[in-house]
Amino acid sequence: MHPYARQMTPEINVDELAERLETAGARVLDVREDWEFRRGRVAGAISVPLAQLPGRIADLPRDKPFAVICEHGNRSLLATDFLLGHGFEGAASVRGGTTAWARTNRPLERG
Repeated sequence: MHPYARQMTPEINVDELAERLETAGARVLDVREDWEFRRGRVAGAISVPLAQLPGRIADLPRDKPFAVICEHGNRSLLATDFLLGHGFEGAASVRGGTTAWARTNRPLERG
């Protein structure tokens, strides 16, 4: 691999997320803004807006891999790269984000 080539960020789809939540007990890290998080989120998700992630990374648990989610899957790619670079093994971005999750009629917590 060329030394400047970026490795592909690991991604999962919403079906894989649902499976991980049921079987592996994965954690969901939601990197949207607080107002987006309140509007609807995957049950049990931890909210850390992307801009706050560097300052709050030390507070994140490391016992289970993170599935990182945002609205559509762009911010979660950046956050996943950041987590992987800081030793969070198994982190993966959720392709399509909460939009894809809701589109498959999966429940969203609100408030």
